Amino acid sequence: MSDVETKTLASADIMRVMELLPHRYPFLMIDRIEDIDGDNSGVGIKNVTINEPHFQGHFPGQPVMPGVLLIEAMAQTAGALCVHAREKKDAPSLVYFMTIDKCKFRKPVVPGDQVRFHVKKIRNRATIWKFEGVAMVDGQKVAEAEISAMLVDSDEAN
Repeated sequence: MSDVETKTLASADIMRVMELLPHRYPFLMIDRIEDIDGDNSGVGIKNVTINEPHFQGHFPGQPVMPGVLLIEAMAQTAGALCVHAREKKDAPSLVYFMTIDKCKFRKPVVPGDQVRFHVKKIRNRATIWKFEGVAMVDGQKVAEAEISAMLVDSDEAN
């Protein structure tokens, strides 16, 4: 037998993503997550389409996905990983976005693009996680940031 251990990475289709996150249309920013390695890393996927509501005003005749929504999709990917990893231990019901650091936008994202949000855990302490994220379209970096989030139960949020 080989000393090399084969690791199977998980994935989450849209139905699973909706179980992990409280977000719904028009604010659910990811369509699926692939290559889930616990809460360590994963790749969120967003298929950008012209019928999304923000394209009506951003910008008429020159549709560009707002950068803040790219970062939100990155954060949703990271939050879903955290909930997925903790699910067997009384999964929290809410993920609060806390910080954005080292954010850079490199290239516009337009309808027809498929954005892949590569997120990797930097650290986690108690209920707070910090991730580095990179958004890619066709192998090119379009955005990057470090983000942090806090997981809480809904009864603690009130």
